Amino acid sequence: CRRVQNSTSQDRYSKPAVFFHWAVFLLVALAYLAIEIRGPKGSDSRIFWNGVHYWAGTLVLTFAVFRLVWRLWRGAPNEIEVSAVLTFLARLVHVALYLFIFVQPLLGILMLNTGGHPLKLAGLNVEITLVGTDAVARHAIKNAHVWIGNAFYFVIGLHALGALTHHFVFRDRTLQRML
Repeated sequence: CRRVQNSTSQDRYSKPAVFFHWAVFLLVALAYLAIEIRGPKGSDSRIFWNGVHYWAGTLVLTFAVFRLVWRLWRGAPNEIEVSAVLTFLARLVHVALYLFIFVQPLLGILMLNTGGHPLKLAGLNVEITLVGTDAVARHAIKNAHVWIGNAFYFVIGLHALGALTHHFVFRDRTLQRML
């Protein structure tokens, strides 16, 4: 069953959808980069790159909200079906990616908060506190944040591999629809 589309073209994603996709991609990549190169505890480098990581994560969550609202409002182009199994796997990866862009930033904020710190965004006089200090919860949330972050290297790779497979093996328009 095909979804009725509100967009002017059912063959490709709308410009806002494309923007949200690539903005989230770049921000996730920046968050990963920042956490990987941040440096030793207590160093100026670590303080700077933690700040970049916090900003990137907060913006991922912000754009995720806009992206979801846009998707619910405007829909998506019709799927290019290759097989029922691949369509199911593509949907599964997309659900995982959507969960990731919402859950991971929230876990990051909760990890800071349960450690007794608000999320402070450099350059803004903004502090985000969702919950209070809780050492036991912080340990569990930190483990989940790290585990999910590591697991999503794999899921993001599957998503990219799927797009490239559609382009080079199946030779369909899946990848071009998001460019």
